[in-house]
Amino acid sequence: MIERKVSVINKRGIHARPASTIVQTAIKFKSAVELVKDGAAADAKSIMSVMMLAAAQGSEVTIRANGEDAQEVVDAIIALFERKFNED
Repeated sequence: MIERKVSVINKRGIHARPASTIVQTAIKFKSAVELVKDGAAADAKSIMSVMMLAAAQGSEVTIRANGEDAQEVVDAIIALFERKFNED
C-alpha cells in the first residue's frame, strides 16, 4: 500500500469539479484508491464519496492506494492537488 498526505491548497477546496477530476484520474488505474480526511475514508473512484469529505482549503488529505499501479495513481492525484486543480 502506498500512502501520502497532501494539503488542499486551492481556494474553494474539493467541490464538484475537483472531485470529478480526482475520480476521472483514479478510474484510469487498476489500484483501489481512497482519500482519508479526519478519519473518514472516501472511494476515490466515486464522486459522491469524494465530495462527502467536504475538504476545504487548508484540509489535510491522505491518499491511499493498493494494487499494481498504486504509486502511479498516488502520484497522479498528488499532481492534481499541487496544480490546485487548475483553478487558481
